[in-house]
Amino acid sequence: MTVATTADLEAQDTRRFERYRRVTQRSFLCAALGFIVPGLAGMAAAYGDGRIGVPVAVLCVAGLGLMTWYYMRLVRAGLEGGASRRDIVASGAVTAALSLMLFAHPLFSVVPVCWVSAVVLAPMSRRRIVALCVGTGTVSAVYATFAARHLHPGGHMPWYSLFLFMAALYTATCGLVAFVNRYQRRMWDLHQETHAARAALARLAVTEERLRFSRDLHDLLGHSLSLIAVKSELAMRLAEADPARAGAEMADVRRAARDALREVRAAVHGYRAVELDAELAGVRAVLEAAGVRCDAGDVPDGLPAEVRAVLAWVIREGATNVIKHSEARHCAVALTPYGGSVVLEMRNDGVRGGAATGDGAGGGAGLTGLAERVAVVGGEITARRHGRDGFLLRAVVPLPRPDTDVPFDDEPLPAEPLPAEDARVADAARAGTAAVAEGSGR
Repeated sequence: MTVATTADLEAQDTRRFERYRRVTQRSFLCAALGFIVPGLAGMAAAYGDGRIGVPVAVLCVAGLGLMTWYYMRLVRAGLEGGASRRDIVASGAVTAALSLMLFAHPLFSVVPVCWVSAVVLAPMSRRRIVALCVGTGTVSAVYATFAARHLHPGGHMPWYSLFLFMAALYTATCGLVAFVNRYQRRMWDLHQETHAARAALARLAVTEERLRFSRDLHDLLGHSLSLIAVKSELAMRLAEADPARAGAEMADVRRAARDALREVRAAVHGYRAVELDAELAGVRAVLEAAGVRCDAGDVPDGLPAEVRAVLAWVIREGATNVIKHSEARHCAVALTPYGGSVVLEMRNDGVRGGAATGDGAGGGAGLTGLAERVAVVGGEITARRHGRDGFLLRAVVPLPRPDTDVPFDDEPLPAEPLPAEDARVADAARAGTAAVAEGSGR
């Protein structure tokens, strides 16, 4: 059956991260219209008034295009870690040249502000940001003061008052734009850190599980394999001198091997066991993380372990199909005792096309394997559409009667060998064990 829920969630998280990255870049790129449109409008107005000719208009359009290219380059580089000094200087030179169009129309005042909004996306300290805003505001104020004198020669405001006003206005505007863009950049950084933290936590969880498994495996098999190695070596030495004692030692080896096998099977069964309560809580968290609101009822009391395990597998497979094969926004899980059975129902509202079953129109390996697993305990499972865009997964599992409640187990171990029941061989085995203990003591 399909058990790739973790991989699917990782892929979905990666797609969400890439989508957010594209949205962030496009939001900054859309802001480029804030200086392209005013620049084109100012150029058209200046050309209509006869202040500029065709050559200057062509140069202005080329400058706006080059400035747009540098803006996109600065935004992309800033979000990816930082723009190069060469790009910042070159774009600043283009901005300074394009700002000369202030002598033709005041709308070109947005050009230096837009350049600052792109440069501040690169990692830099607050001191550098303040210096950038003050410097840009001062230079822009110089341009604006001379441009105002050129466009309105009869103005009554002294040039120094106009310069101070323009410097304060440009600096405040650049500071506001820098604050807004730095805040959005910080949100992008937090999103990156969250994505990296999830990946780190996943790797840490895998590492911890491997360490736990290695410790358990060492504790389970270390003593048994050491005993088997010592007794096998002793049996080889006694094979010709005392065949009976050698046979007893090999009987002990066989018994130790069976004990080790039994312990390994028990450990593997514990690793594979799926707890219903934990699975239900995990599925709720997984669906919520995937944007699916999940309503789950309480687990009935007194369910046998094998029934709880089967129901947990059904919930896991159902949640996997909801994430992989549906567009659900809501999922409801209900566990209801009914007569001598327990009924599990999972409903979602995300049926799309022919993938009603979550595995294709004709059912797939996931639901087929799930039906086989439920059939082992005498239950049955159905999967069908429910309403216009709903889907229902129902599993009915009978509860075993108290007098026939026999737990499921792995295949039975073979009986102990008959030669070990012989008194002579048993005495030889005890003597061999004592010899091994004495040798280990030395």
